[in-house]
Amino acid sequence: MRAWIRFGKNDRLRFVSHLDLQRFFQRALNRTGLPIAYSQGFNPHPVMSFGSALAVGWTSAYEILDFKLAVPMGRARTEEAMRSALPEDLPVLGVRMVDDRFPAPMARIEAAEYLLRAEDAPQLARAVEEFMARERVLAIRKTKSGEKEVDIRPMALALEPREEGLFARLMLTEQETLKPDLLLATLRKNAGLDSVPSHIHRLSLLGRGASGEWMPMMEWKP
Repeated sequence: MRAWIRFGKNDRLRFVSHLDLQRFFQRALNRTGLPIAYSQGFNPHPVMSFGSALAVGWTSAYEILDFKLAVPMGRARTEEAMRSALPEDLPVLGVRMVDDRFPAPMARIEAAEYLLRAEDAPQLARAVEEFMARERVLAIRKTKSGEKEVDIRPMALALEPREEGLFARLMLTEQETLKPDLLLATLRKNAGLDSVPSHIHRLSLLGRGASGEWMPMMEWKP
């Protein structure tokens, strides 16, 4: 049996790296008292993975930890143990128990939703309208092999101004990923605006349902 833990990453911990977060969760799982399954070898560690790495400086209301249990456990007991082991800046926001054969969330995530807050958000409204109306928008994206010019327009599935900032639904796959900071930089460049500090907050991780509809990963079914 495996447990999916949806957790948040609040503002006070936004500069904690993904690697440090991995180490912290390994120690936290050891403190839960749950029958955690461990890897084999010289240095055993909890069998776990994350849905998607969160960039340093971003906050989130929808991160997913997937870990394996050595024996079946109830959802309520698992949630209680995780809440006790984690600080308030990593709140537990949901728990789902799945079979060992169930796909890992990281293999099924195809998009993410964000709220982009910045002082120039009202000025970006017109740039958003022009961006969504265009068929192609070229931008320089950093890849493992270096910088590459790509068309980012198809990777922006939804983009709209809201009272609290810009809402964005962006592709998040191995082949096609549009990071919100690159989107903001492109919008500002097209609008002739200077860069200003921005707050990127992840709202959800999404997968596609059987009919092709977008579904939050905690509700996703194959």
